[in-house]
Amino acid sequence: MRSTLPAAALVLAACAPAQHDTPTSKPRKMNHLVNETSPYLLQHVHNPVDWYPWGEEALARAKKENKPIFLSIGYSACHWCHVMEHESFENPAIAKKLNENFVCIKVDREERPDLDEIYMVAVQALTGSGGWPMSVFMTPDLKPYFGGTYWPPEDRMGMPGFQRVLDHTIDLWNNRRSDVDSLSKRLTQAISKHLAVRGQPNDPKLEFVESFVEQSRSRFDESTGGFAAPPNFAPKFPHASEIQQLLRAHARTKATKPLQMAERTLQAMADGGIYDQIGGGFHRYSTDREWLVPHFEKMLYDNSLLVQAYLDAYLVTDEPRYAEVCRDVLDYLLREMQDPGGAFWSTTDADSEGEEGKFFVWSRADVDKICGDDAELARLRWGVTDSGNFEGHNVLFRAMPIADIAKRLELEEAQVRARLENARQALYDARKKRIPPGTDDKILTAWTGMVISAFARAHQVLGEPRYLDAARSAADFVLTHMRRDGRLLRTSRAGKAHLSAYLEDYAFFSVALLDVFECDFDPKWLREVKTLLGQIETHFLDEDGSFFFTADDHETLITRSKSVLESATPSGISIATAAFLRAGLLLGDEALYERGWNALRAHHEMLSTSPINCPSLVLALEFALGDPREIVIAGDPESAEVGAFLNSVRTQFPPHHVVVVVHDGNRAALEELTSLATGKEPVDGVPAAYVCRRGTCDAPTTDPAALTLR
Repeated sequence: MRSTLPAAALVLAACAPAQHDTPTSKPRKMNHLVNETSPYLLQHVHNPVDWYPWGEEALARAKKENKPIFLSIGYSACHWCHVMEHESFENPAIAKKLNENFVCIKVDREERPDLDEIYMVAVQALTGSGGWPMSVFMTPDLKPYFGGTYWPPEDRMGMPGFQRVLDHTIDLWNNRRSDVDSLSKRLTQAISKHLAVRGQPNDPKLEFVESFVEQSRSRFDESTGGFAAPPNFAPKFPHASEIQQLLRAHARTKATKPLQMAERTLQAMADGGIYDQIGGGFHRYSTDREWLVPHFEKMLYDNSLLVQAYLDAYLVTDEPRYAEVCRDVLDYLLREMQDPGGAFWSTTDADSEGEEGKFFVWSRADVDKICGDDAELARLRWGVTDSGNFEGHNVLFRAMPIADIAKRLELEEAQVRARLENARQALYDARKKRIPPGTDDKILTAWTGMVISAFARAHQVLGEPRYLDAARSAADFVLTHMRRDGRLLRTSRAGKAHLSAYLEDYAFFSVALLDVFECDFDPKWLREVKTLLGQIETHFLDEDGSFFFTADDHETLITRSKSVLESATPSGISIATAAFLRAGLLLGDEALYERGWNALRAHHEMLSTSPINCPSLVLALEFALGDPREIVIAGDPESAEVGAFLNSVRTQFPPHHVVVVVHDGNRAALEELTSLATGKEPVDGVPAAYVCRRGTCDAPTTDPAALTLR
């Protein structure tokens, strides 16, 4: 009898940790994931489902046996991924049905963002929404015909059970193949139309940047900051690139509204529960409008991108709180997320001991016992109550300003600060004794590029040498361990690097090396950037001036994506565009600069209609339209004069410029790389700065106070 199925019900992706296997006395059977390095894939290695990793073996089997493919995509910090694993993929009856009727493939979306992007469009087309775990049924030639996200094992709360989903998809394949063919064809066409857009190139205009502010304003929560759909304004995600562009709009126009939106959001996030008040670092997103209760996982990319936003805010406002947040986040990354080899791990989970947030929340009794004489101050500062604010426990947030605490308790503010720091340290030490959430310790090239840029820019703005040390160590790790035959690789874990890199890997890492170069001016970084951008031109460039997400020698999929839409991270196209613009200036290479401008032209339509959906591309456009300058400083980099010049450059906002210091130690190598270094000498033995515009330079100045970029 043919089965029927209501529309697939969706559960939005809440993200949490893996549940790790516990040792047993009896060896357990393992599936085809046994040789993978992804922690997410390895968490499924003992499932009775006969999982394969994505690869030739599984795809060839599907074609040979003419079986449909069940594709399950998730990641290690995804809560509902693990719920579905325990409910369905560990269920012997469900596993038997899957194994008999499908070739089952498990994918880590962080390792294979190309597959995630393609099949997420299919799920969204089918259901109107998306999330993880993503569950896709497709033909042996990789065309999707049905999909959704989480399904419970049995019908529940209006959701169809996974067993009924399986019966429906099996029936489609066995008895209604014409329906499968028709639907898979339409879905594949929709995917290509959405991801492989090619518009008519045209010059973007300044009014596109202006409309960005208005579109941002339409989603701004005047009450508690942040950007989300009204009227509920929840959940709320960090929008680092959007905030950065608002700060640039304020700097250019002096309009107060963009600054107000940016500051309200940055302050609310730093004061809220989305920020780890005890250990530093931002959680993934807030489940509520007030930024109070987060989803507790921490992502390397969120923290890296938010450091950049807070650094920009510090430059604009000189508000010490923004610099404090940057230092706290970077300290957290160095303390808890740095690999011994110098790079940085991907994520930490939301759950521990099977409970979401257990590691991070507190009871009043906990706080009273741990903080002792400082408990009252801690309760006032971080909003601790008997009833709590999250399932009977307390998510800590900045509930009361220090000045108000001091007034209430008749104490000096300095005394309150010191005692609160003692309380914070006591809570941190106590928390370290808890069972921590799991860490996904794989290293991703793109995300490593983001964190390198965060540390490099923090060194430039805050002046701490250890930040530059961290940036260089991570850059050296990628260059040493994540390349094969001169090409970048996507992922590394446990000494094994593999999978071809994507556009975003090349782009973010190129920008990272540019940022490191503008810290220490070592020509090796600029030389590597030139090579990387050459590889982007060779393997990713489209004839319209934009870039594909996958290389020309990547495996053939049902489409080759070229989307500029921004989701949790900036698009590879946006970052590659910025890299070409900046590198073109630093290398004195007009062709490279034009490559960046042509990418902007290729996305004229998106910039003109929906700039809010590609804020990082708007950042690149703002840079190009800002008539950027090249600043060449000639002199001993250890001298006070050169230091003063650099301080002048690095504190000017927006950063519509590039900078290079030429000295006896790097002059010969730089002159081989860039015409920008040629002829740039101190004046009468005194360090001098040259301000140039596309290679044409003003007369040098020896006075840092006279260095202006406009």
